[in-house]
Amino acid sequence: MTLLIVYLILALGISFLCSILEAVLLSVPPSYLETLSQQGSRLAGQLRKIKKNISSPLAAILSLNTIAHTIGAAGVGAQATLVFGEAWFGVISAVLTLLILVLSEIIPKTIGASWNRQLSIPLVPVLRFIMFIMYPLVWLSNQLTRLITSGKHMVTLSRDEMAAMANIGKQEGVLAEDESKTIYNLLRLRNIPVSSIMTPRTVLISLPENMQLREFLQKMNEIPVSRILLWKNEPDNITGYFLKSEALENLARDRHRKKLGDLKRDLMIVYEGLPVMGLYQKMLAAREHIALVVDEYGEVAGVVTQEDIFETMTGMEILDETDVHTDLQQLARELWKKRNPAGRE
Repeated sequence: MTLLIVYLILALGISFLCSILEAVLLSVPPSYLETLSQQGSRLAGQLRKIKKNISSPLAAILSLNTIAHTIGAAGVGAQATLVFGEAWFGVISAVLTLLILVLSEIIPKTIGASWNRQLSIPLVPVLRFIMFIMYPLVWLSNQLTRLITSGKHMVTLSRDEMAAMANIGKQEGVLAEDESKTIYNLLRLRNIPVSSIMTPRTVLISLPENMQLREFLQKMNEIPVSRILLWKNEPDNITGYFLKSEALENLARDRHRKKLGDLKRDLMIVYEGLPVMGLYQKMLAAREHIALVVDEYGEVAGVVTQEDIFETMTGMEILDETDVHTDLQQLARELWKKRNPAGRE
């Protein structure tokens, strides 16, 4: 009877531990371990390295679990036959199966998955010990894994999953709605073309290069932007831009006859299909705040600014006291419909 109890406790106990280790290993977030590791936790760093090659610890855990089940079942069956007789063998087998299912699978895996963060660090020494004693089987498993996967690196977290995590963070109250939206939008920047965020050509504000500052002074209050486009010969021939502040500075010095072309600055030119992230990197590198957008034929399609990029990142319109229209793309569509009544849907 004593051996029966010993076999049963060993089988269920070892299997219980293996199931908890498996659940914790698979469910603890890499981000949590990275955070603890940066805070100086040596055990968190060890577990993070173990998770990078997760086939090794899983092979050790599952091998030990299988051995415990096999030896335990055989030992319990043999001792039960000796103690209760062969007539009770079927009953003992059914009870053992139920105990293994509940006590060594369902309960420990539920505990491990629910308390993965709290259990992850204390269980690291146990996991390392199991990997050490099961090393021969782990080595064999690694060789088979390399043969099957051909050495391919498995990505543990995709961009779509990160975006989903931001949404989950909002639902669980970890992130505010604006924080979740910003993270989601940041992950989309490399897939959004510049044409989706630019100010369309039909609503651009531009002035001729040969206009004098005294003429500009009369129009200044009608122009809400601080960087104003310049054209030469025809409005579609954009040649650069000037700063309203620089024009005001020259007016303050009584340079009323000076032409806007004398204040002209070079304008960065980008293709309308360029991803927003690529545009942002270009602007930062060139220290530019505005760029001219052209289509595949080199024709002017619109203008884009750093403000447009920030609005795309945050999902909010950035307005100041001079902004009359909140969405210039919507304004462009409305103007087009007014000029083309037959084109309305």
